[in-house]
Amino acid sequence: MIPVADAVARITAAFSPLPAETVPLAAARGRVLAADVVARLTQPPFDVSAMDGYAARAADVAEVPVTLRQIGSVPAGSCYEGTVGPGETVRIFTGAPVPDGADTIVIQENVSADGDAIAVHAGAPTGRYIRPAGLDFREGEVGVAAGRRLDARAIGLAAAMNQPWLTVRRKPRIALLATGDEIVMPGEPLGANQIVSSNTHALRAVVEGCGGEAIDLGIARDDTESLARLAAGADGADLLVTTGGASVGEHDLIRDALKDEGLALDFWKIAMRPGKPLMFGSVGGTRLLGLPGNPVSSLVCALVFLRPALARMLGMDEDVQPAARRACLGVDVRENDERQDYLRATLSRDESGALIATPFAKQDSSMLSLLVKAQCLVVRPPHAPAAARGADVEIIPLEGGPPAL
Repeated sequence: MIPVADAVARITAAFSPLPAETVPLAAARGRVLAADVVARLTQPPFDVSAMDGYAARAADVAEVPVTLRQIGSVPAGSCYEGTVGPGETVRIFTGAPVPDGADTIVIQENVSADGDAIAVHAGAPTGRYIRPAGLDFREGEVGVAAGRRLDARAIGLAAAMNQPWLTVRRKPRIALLATGDEIVMPGEPLGANQIVSSNTHALRAVVEGCGGEAIDLGIARDDTESLARLAAGADGADLLVTTGGASVGEHDLIRDALKDEGLALDFWKIAMRPGKPLMFGSVGGTRLLGLPGNPVSSLVCALVFLRPALARMLGMDEDVQPAARRACLGVDVRENDERQDYLRATLSRDESGALIATPFAKQDSSMLSLLVKAQCLVVRPPHAPAAARGADVEIIPLEGGPPAL
């Protein structure tokens, strides 16, 4: 058995960022940038008013009350061609260019108008309520850096920077192959001693949630011919992920079925719980990640090993080795053995605001329902001593965690 950290390092080292492609802005949500988004213009392009009011000279309204003469009006989308001189003002609206000569905006709540006579009751210093040119960004400035997953905020900024097309990483193509005579797909008739397969659906969600494209190869039966035939569908994929067939005995089935296709194993078996029977290698020209058939073990291994591999392919270096999160234990836990443990746990906060991770009393890897209820995994290193309630521990937050995270 090899340590988890070594396995993650060896898996991620086998991949590199995928080639880039160009997509329209409207299709970019969730994609990962392969090139910086650079502003094609300056925003705002000129000094603009941040409020409805009157453009004036700060020197003219330094002492109030004072009456100014309105010489024009400028709504957003137009401009005042003249210059504001001493004792003059121009009616202005939010977003409109500040006229030459004016250096402050007196908001409309602080004036009273009688025709062209504008009585100012509260002054405004230089620059008040004026957004200077380039306040948001300037032409040539990087707005969104490569390596970021595009969310609504980043897409909005790209649009504001006048970028209708974006350069993104190609989606990783991940082939998924379930194995086992005992499993059937949801909704299919269940035979004697058969169970419903959840792994492919869960792994598809992991792959697509990380920005990849899942290819479902179906269910291979426990014979070499079926396994080899369906595995051939992974040709052209960036990674073949199998579930089942990695345990003792089953390992031989995978090896025998794919040996003629050039199977080469890098390692087999990880010092972790759940998920010990995991293998990594290649078959033909495709990388192979063999996950356990147990649904909980399969999902935990996907989070620990598949997610970093996808991050590497997408050029998201920060997500390959994310910073460790910490919390306090909510209960006592016993000493650990030689395997790194991933305990399903809930999250809460105590009176002081400290984050509390409370592992479930039962950690049986057959209980997928507890993984759904969990909000994090508590990571217990190999040979970790017993830890008391309140001890500091590393956690991996799971989707569906509380907003406080």
